[in-house]
Amino acid sequence: MIVPRGRQLMPMLQYVGLPLLLLVLYDLAVVAAYKLLHWEWVAMPHIPLALFGSAIGIIVAFRNQSAYGRWWEARILWGSVVNNSRSWARQVTTGMLSLKGSDTAELKEMQRRMVYLQIAFVHALRQHLRKLEPWAVIAPFMEHGELESLRAEKNVPLALQQLMGKLLLECQTREWIDALQWRAMDESLNDLADAQGGAERIKNTPMPKQYDYFPQLFVHIYCVLLPLALVTNMGWLTPLGSTLVGFIFLALDKIGRDLEDPFENTIYDVPLTSITRTIEVNLRQLLGETQLPPATTPIDGVLW
Repeated sequence: MIVPRGRQLMPMLQYVGLPLLLLVLYDLAVVAAYKLLHWEWVAMPHIPLALFGSAIGIIVAFRNQSAYGRWWEARILWGSVVNNSRSWARQVTTGMLSLKGSDTAELKEMQRRMVYLQIAFVHALRQHLRKLEPWAVIAPFMEHGELESLRAEKNVPLALQQLMGKLLLECQTREWIDALQWRAMDESLNDLADAQGGAERIKNTPMPKQYDYFPQLFVHIYCVLLPLALVTNMGWLTPLGSTLVGFIFLALDKIGRDLEDPFENTIYDVPLTSITRTIEVNLRQLLGETQLPPATTPIDGVLW
């Protein structure tokens, strides 16, 4: 996610990049053909630019609204992951009680293990959505045998939830929690599963191809027509007016395409690395740990 750093003209122009450069060169070619070569047939002053621009603007705005809706839903789902991770850790650290003094150490170890598995879950979910290997990031929070047993799993976050569910049942069997507590903690796991399913739905359901192809096609056609309609009245100033209007449409088109997949591991994504680090720090603090990793900070204006 790009962190705002004030208005910067050059990054804005570089954002559109090659299409904008090609548009400038094309505008200059049209003006040169009309003014220097006297190709008057190049000019098409009767093209209804205002009508075309309004229609294309509505189409692009509708598409961008849909793309941003996907991005914002992804952020809401990860907000649910944050909240339910904290609830799970709070329930584990405050709701589990040993009725026998002899198993207090075992209870403490179980609490640490269950919280660490939740930390492993959020890191694994981040890597799962980005289609990256999870083993290096989850290894510090798991026992060696547990880690090796996950290597054959196709959905590592789901397997971790299965393991947490088994540990939760073991806690009830050992009478560290009662039936009501088990139900409440199981609901936290269910909410985490719902958030994971929602994120996977966004990841695995791309925007319809028509949403990507036709708005982009219409924007490019409009940019091609712009200097042809303006050259008669604007003359040598045509590249200025055409490039300015074209830049707006090209930028809007690119914004929509950048936002449509919030888990692509690009600078436009939901900042999953920062979110999961925050969860890790919060949960380890609930365990009473003081040696904590630093918070994730922006790198070159980007929060990952």
